[in-house]
Amino acid sequence: MTGADVLLLALGAVAVGAGALVVATRHLVRAGLWLVVCLGALAGDYLVLGAELVAWVQVLIYVGAVVVLLLFAVMLTRAPIGPSDDLDRPGWPAALIGAGSGLGLAVLLVDAFRWSRVGLPATGTAERLGEQVFRSWVLPFEVLSVLLLAALVGAIVLSRPDIGRPGATPAAGPARPGAPGGPVEPAHAVVAAGDEGGRP
Repeated sequence: MTGADVLLLALGAVAVGAGALVVATRHLVRAGLWLVVCLGALAGDYLVLGAELVAWVQVLIYVGAVVVLLLFAVMLTRAPIGPSDDLDRPGWPAALIGAGSGLGLAVLLVDAFRWSRVGLPATGTAERLGEQVFRSWVLPFEVLSVLLLAALVGAIVLSRPDIGRPGATPAAGPARPGAPGGPVEPAHAVVAAGDEGGRP
């Protein structure tokens, strides 16, 4: 076992552990930060495998954009920042599904390769990757962009409860009594103020 294999296994263990903490924590913001650790470890795995471009795309898009978008969505929708009881649900169904999926994939890979050596292709370049993305995968790329835009607009709408209500106007600060749109003084308060000086 070489040093690259040890580093690959160590980064994989960090990614798996951080991924488990993402789904196990009751703190939403901490889950987002553990997701940063998980995706960063995956980027390190890509670097060890020699895919530098994929590693930096992982850092720029997933760590630098998706996680930041997640945190902005939390702030925009006014989600609870602290520990939430809604996230404290039984974890055994998810653990059972995850363990079954992992075991099934492991059996499938071992049965397919049976510890045989497979020659790796040449390392891809940015030019080849760009050709594949903008020729063969351009439609899913654009659909994903529209989906992210719709998610951002939906987060903004959810953060404004006054949008969509009949006759609701955005709050612009407290208005003075008697001003248009402001609170109206009761009639008995006006009469009392007139009687205070002895005049009707």
